[in-house]
Amino acid sequence: MSAPSQRRFLQLPDVAEILNISMSQVLALVRRGDVRAVKIGGRGQWRVEIAELEAYIQRCYAETDALSAAQIADQAEAVHDEAGTAARSGQLTDGHDS
Repeated sequence: MSAPSQRRFLQLPDVAEILNISMSQVLALVRRGDVRAVKIGGRGQWRVEIAELEAYIQRCYAETDALSAAQIADQAEAVHDEAGTAARSGQLTDGHDS
């Protein structure tokens, strides 16, 4: 048997452990096609190629980066809008007492 770092395929419990999620979550990812997997052998055992798991993880990072950028832009817009509203209502001062 080869060392784990030289394996090409992972069993679904291995994927669950790597991603720190449940087996049912892994099965859902596979069934939706989010994580590409193949059925191997007469019993139809699911296997995930290590490269496919890495590709999935990279897609998750890209989605998170895009979401984070959008959230940052939304927050900046909200702060700008709040400052404009406060200035129009006289809530902002120049730091001097009236």
